[in-house]
Amino acid sequence: MDVEGIYKEAEALLEGHFILSSGNHSNRYLQSAKVLEDPKRATLLAQALAEMIRKSGIKVDTVCAPALGGILAGYELARALGVRSIFVERKEGSMELRRGFEVSKGEKVIICEDIITTGGSAMEASTIIESLGADVVAFASLANRGFCQREGSDISPKKECKLPTNKPLFALDDFTFEMFTPEECPLCKEGSQAIKPGSRNA
Repeated sequence: MDVEGIYKEAEALLEGHFILSSGNHSNRYLQSAKVLEDPKRATLLAQALAEMIRKSGIKVDTVCAPALGGILAGYELARALGVRSIFVERKEGSMELRRGFEVSKGEKVIICEDIITTGGSAMEASTIIESLGADVVAFASLANRGFCQREGSDISPKKECKLPTNKPLFALDDFTFEMFTPEECPLCKEGSQAIKPGSRNA
């Protein structure tokens, strides 16, 4: 599957001058919401991701996504796997499992995002789910930004990766972009104005 081509077709792989959620700058940006706005495309991607997980032999009871960005990806993955879909959401700065969702002791859960960058939100979700007695067996995302190592990739994890090394990360492709601190950004030095297209402080 040409995942990068699918992102480009959906106008979800942006080129320009962007401020990332980390505060760093880049000349490329992934906007997975644009990929997922087409249900047929979302289904195609989720089915490919589900097939990777099935081939691994990992047992899954439930897919849990961090709100807001992971909800659609998590739902589509759960549908492709034929399991339950739930999500955690942030309330007063902390992730919580709300809206009547529950997990049981020993329930096998995959944490799913649309994009994994350092895995910070995914780890917050994992901590909540495991504190309630369920077992997080893996992480998944449509796209991996290259900080964490996904199954089948030869990219080594970076020090910024927050995901545990003893649990697999399933993702469809790696998207590694150059990043710069605002002080060192060559685009800023050329006089270009950075924009923040993401879901946080957009």
